[in-house]
Amino acid sequence: MPVISASHEFEVSDLFVNLQPLFGRRLFLKVEGFNFAGSIKLKAAREIVAQAEAAGVLGPGSTLVESSSGNMGVALSVLAANRGFRFLCVTDSRCNEVTRRTMESFGAEVHVVTEPHETEGFLGARIRHVKALLAADDKKVWLNQYLSPGNWMAHYRTTAPAIARQFPDLNVLFIGAGTTGTLMGCARYFRERRPSVRVIAVDSVGSVTFGRPAATRHIPGLGTSVRPPLLDESLVDAAIHVEEADTVRTCRELMRHGFLFGGSTGTAVSGALHWLDEHYGNGTGAPDQVTAVTISPDLGERYMETVYRDDWVRDSIGPEGLTAGVEYADIGSAFTAGLETISG
Repeated sequence: MPVISASHEFEVSDLFVNLQPLFGRRLFLKVEGFNFAGSIKLKAAREIVAQAEAAGVLGPGSTLVESSSGNMGVALSVLAANRGFRFLCVTDSRCNEVTRRTMESFGAEVHVVTEPHETEGFLGARIRHVKALLAADDKKVWLNQYLSPGNWMAHYRTTAPAIARQFPDLNVLFIGAGTTGTLMGCARYFRERRPSVRVIAVDSVGSVTFGRPAATRHIPGLGTSVRPPLLDESLVDAAIHVEEADTVRTCRELMRHGFLFGGSTGTAVSGALHWLDEHYGNGTGAPDQVTAVTISPDLGERYMETVYRDDWVRDSIGPEGLTAGVEYADIGSAFTAGLETISG
């Protein structure tokens, strides 16, 4: 049993869920929500803060500032509480109340942007708010998860090696795309060490990350309204775009089997199952001949008032999000149209 003296020192790094009994595919889910920040973002937050401290950017009296849809904000709240820094998180109205209250309970100040930028959405509006804060106070330090190499390096050093150790026979790795820190860290690792592994990005419909048109998105975590500066498409074999209705249905299907995961997990699992059916269905490959892994960035408690609440789903996404018992092979053309091969 580990003994720790700081909250950020604890995480469960070797827990995988075998989804084959649920979905008939040899798909394993790496669970990243068991730490005191509740998400995979704690890894990136630790690395980014450590790099800023080593560079002398953070010092006595500094106030950390970051734009976040939720999980990075909570992770930095945990670190700031432990390190004695002040922390100000700029989020937007899609961030759920539980997440905002969690950050505030750790001592963070939270600014909520309520209007999206006309062309760059809520992310563009949040970044502009951050820049205005910096201009007004030179003691505020923007860690900038969208540009910091620590974002991808954390996963190159920890997440990817843990997957490689557990699955020497890995064929396909599915990674959700938000800031693309997890995606780039894992893609770089496998491109260097195990180039036979196909790396597939999973994105949300309405995200501009891979060049598709912007549209309204309701579930935070994956997707973005501004192309991530960290993204190098040459490291990615394909991109999948998942409808939010599929995200909700998949989350609820997992919950019916006793697994409470967040929205990003539903998106990643849904995209992975669709891709596997598209490439290894109809006799082109037995389910047990292809080993695939995807990542669950967080657990589901923070989504109880959104993804797991019927009236929110009906009002925000539509009644199709409440359809139960859908077979993945029958969901249809929306996914197929969203499958893109990336040439590097």
